[in-house]
Amino acid sequence: MVKIENEVQTKGFQNEFHKAQVNIIFTGWWLKNRMLPFLRSHGLSHEQFNVLRIIRGRKNKAVCVKDITARMLERSSNTTRIIDKLEVKQLVARRQSQQDKRELYIVLTEQGTALLKKIDQEWMEGDPVRIGLNEVEAGILNTLLDKLRDV
Repeated sequence: MVKIENEVQTKGFQNEFHKAQVNIIFTGWWLKNRMLPFLRSHGLSHEQFNVLRIIRGRKNKAVCVKDITARMLERSSNTTRIIDKLEVKQLVARRQSQQDKRELYIVLTEQGTALLKKIDQEWMEGDPVRIGLNEVEAGILNTLLDKLRDV
């Protein structure tokens, strides 16, 4: 087991709370970096993948940009720029709202849907970003992380 003290090259932390905070931040970046080659092999960034999944989550309903932004994992992302890049890749399309001509809705294209299906399939065949936990441990971790944010 690789300890956080070795990863960040420190001899100690102020207390277990401080250690947990550093460990969570480090592990988030570690996981993000482990995912990057897999996403890049599909021509995507983390943020682009997040946007595609948000749109897919609407189950074939168009979603407005502000709703995508509100659901982004990394809220500081420039959603409009990300959508522009996905549109160039023909993975999403913009549609004008019938009720408010100033508002644009984003939908997955057939290519976008197909790409997500391919990624899902690869994930099911062999998780490309193994995290070294069994399902019970992952459940415990999820519960603890949810509890952490419950302040």
